[in-house]
Amino acid sequence: MCSNIGHHGRTDKTLMTSATENLRRDFGGDIIEPGSADYESASGAMLVPGSPAYVLRPGNVKDVRAAIAFAAESSLPLSVRGGGHSFAGFGTNNSGVVIDLGRLSGVDIIDADRHIVRIGGGATWGAVADALQPHGLAISSGDTRSVGVGGLTLSGGIGWKAREHGLALDALVAAEVVTAAGHVLRASTDENPDLFWALRGGGGNFGIVTAFEFAAHPSTDVHFGRITFPAAELSTVLRGWADYLRTAPEELTSIINFANPFFGGPDAPVEVLVTYDGDDPESAAAALDPIRKLGTVTSDDVTLKPYAEILVEGIAPPPGIRFASRAAFVGTESVGDVLDILTEVGSAAGSPSISVRTVGAAVSRVPDDATAYAHRQAELMFVTATAGPAPALEASRPAQDTIWERLTPHTTGAYANFLATATDLDVAAVYPPETRKRLASIKHQFDPTNLFTQNHNITPE
Repeated sequence: MCSNIGHHGRTDKTLMTSATENLRRDFGGDIIEPGSADYESASGAMLVPGSPAYVLRPGNVKDVRAAIAFAAESSLPLSVRGGGHSFAGFGTNNSGVVIDLGRLSGVDIIDADRHIVRIGGGATWGAVADALQPHGLAISSGDTRSVGVGGLTLSGGIGWKAREHGLALDALVAAEVVTAAGHVLRASTDENPDLFWALRGGGGNFGIVTAFEFAAHPSTDVHFGRITFPAAELSTVLRGWADYLRTAPEELTSIINFANPFFGGPDAPVEVLVTYDGDDPESAAAALDPIRKLGTVTSDDVTLKPYAEILVEGIAPPPGIRFASRAAFVGTESVGDVLDILTEVGSAAGSPSISVRTVGAAVSRVPDDATAYAHRQAELMFVTATAGPAPALEASRPAQDTIWERLTPHTTGAYANFLATATDLDVAAVYPPETRKRLASIKHQFDPTNLFTQNHNITPE
């Protein structure tokens, strides 16, 4: 099916009527409109409300082509939803079209010898982990069950196995993509290699991925849990944690959280979350004991668990509550400066919630230009987050801007999956100049009219 992209930009009634007629003729999935029984639950994304004119749930690739053609012909804004967890709300819009891939969620092992797994574009990581666990397999992914495979993978995929197995996108071996013109393409190192390069880090700019093929890895149960320390020991624990993770076994991946306003702000415990990817207790203890010795342990619930059980459930915020988050990477040379600032901020009243994650190791061994994910050499990635009603977030913005004015000279780039905005500055941080230039050329080839804009958008060259 070829979409009528020559009309993109027109909004006359005749064109809209024709587009709607074509949709109802060609689209075999669910069409959800205002007033439909499912509209309230289908209209918004998990973290951001929306009021689209149409939510389309395709049941197959043919439906995806018809939905894309409708969006192009109608000139309505187009959002694509996988799991719907985007902090920036990319999975919904107002008065536009949402293509919800939730029905395309199969998980199938298609090559048992090579552990190749075909996963539908609307699958979530919890479902993937559940399906692979009986086979002793896993894929390095994020840390939340209901996060979509598509959104996480296309922009990175930092998770609990990152130091040993890399990003989610590093395990990707092929993808089935429907382009703005309605063409169904296979992207891999051998077929449409430029598109395959762009998909691994370039977000949803280049089409709709209806299926992913990943190389899974053999996996046992893992040692997982939380080790906490008093807030007063933040500086010592944070510095010691970062120092240790430079030389820690790659089976160990860790996150440190502090200043959580829901647990006391500057008085909140310092939480070190750990995953040791292995079931041997002695090896796990050897890897984790240096963390336990960083300070006064106030709780320690590390235990052996199936990998699928360490992924947490995503929690939708109460009505009227929004999240504001910013994320950046830190190179080795700037770790000390950033940790000093974060310690000072996290110890003061009014601090955002702060989370610091280890990367490096397997992530950094992939060449910088091998994929569109361009931040391979970072040692840490950190996130600041605030939550509340929109007026409260707006009131807190000057203070948050001040914090980031101090941090920015010591950071590099940004991790797209944890950004709540998609400004020009955000796009420039996510994609360095050479990466962005190559992406713009590929965008021109596969989406010359920029139909796919609800993302950290790359404009066609």
